[in-house]
Amino acid sequence: MAEEQDDDMRALIEHLAKALVDEPEQVVVLPVSGEQVTVLELRVSANGVGKVIGKQGRAAGSIRAILGAVSTKLKKRYTLEILE
Repeated sequence: MAEEQDDDMRALIEHLAKALVDEPEQVVVLPVSGEQVTVLELRVSANGVGKVIGKQGRAAGSIRAILGAVSTKLKKRYTLEILE
């Protein structure tokens, strides 16, 4: 069940990121499970990093807010790392 939740969260973040970038085929989300927190590593092209982060970090903040809301619903902690 935990792996299914991780896949759902991965798909959610991937969908949001693909909507923001110019090269959606470059978007990759990898869940890295820890003891208490699952880290979702979002990898995008060098050109897409700015779009995913947004002006003053607003897009990234919004994605993290959605992630936090869903995490609360699932009673599991997730964090997002944006990588190039």
